[in-house]
Amino acid sequence: MADTQVNTPEAPKPRKQGILDRHKILEKNATLLLVFSFLVVTIGGIVEIAPLFYLENTIEEVEGVRPYSPLELEGRNVYIREGCYVCHSQMIRPMRDEVERYGHYSLAAESMYDHPFQWGSKRTGPDLARVGGRYSDAWHVAHLVDPQSVVPESVMPKYGFLKNTLIDGRYIEDVMATNAFVGVPYSDEMLENGLADFRAQADPDSDYDDMLDRYPGAQVRNFDGEPGISEMDALIAYLQVLGTMVDFSTFTPDESR
Repeated sequence: MADTQVNTPEAPKPRKQGILDRHKILEKNATLLLVFSFLVVTIGGIVEIAPLFYLENTIEEVEGVRPYSPLELEGRNVYIREGCYVCHSQMIRPMRDEVERYGHYSLAAESMYDHPFQWGSKRTGPDLARVGGRYSDAWHVAHLVDPQSVVPESVMPKYGFLKNTLIDGRYIEDVMATNAFVGVPYSDEMLENGLADFRAQADPDSDYDDMLDRYPGAQVRNFDGEPGISEMDALIAYLQVLGTMVDFSTFTPDESR
């Protein structure tokens, strides 16, 4: 009888441990996963943040951008106090539909003196980054007093009380000094003349030449058409300056940054 040869299968060779197998060690050990996650986030954060310490400024400076005048600054404070930023953004994104509707996309430099910035996160109403000069002062007064009288579908509440609330600017120099403390370049001359400049901008019959030297392009007039300086004067002065500081017909971005 012929011998029968039995083929015995060879034992499988041990497979080399791959990356996925090693990763299972982390997945099965919560402590190790936490430690390595922390290390990865730390390294990534250092790579992103460390170079910023070697830059003098991360914002491209743009000609024309200046600190707000005292009256405009007071108007901005009214804007923030009344929560206008909740429904109106001040950030035009670089998308065709937004640029065609609102104008040139927003530059970081336009918000460099805003503390806090007013980019917003929601648009119940239109973006206001380029609202300056689009409407007359009378339109703004009518819109604030009775929004539905000029925009029937508006859900904006009435702000007619701003017209009746007079302000004397007694604290404006302190507000400017606080902004200077966090980096807004208000000079000593600006701080010393804060109250005078506040009053001069709302009075076209005043001696406002020095104020214009300190704040080029500031608009001088009685914004709400009523005697005295009201919160509405200040708010309209702020709205009318938004988007007007930069001459976009001559603006060319710095490609070297």
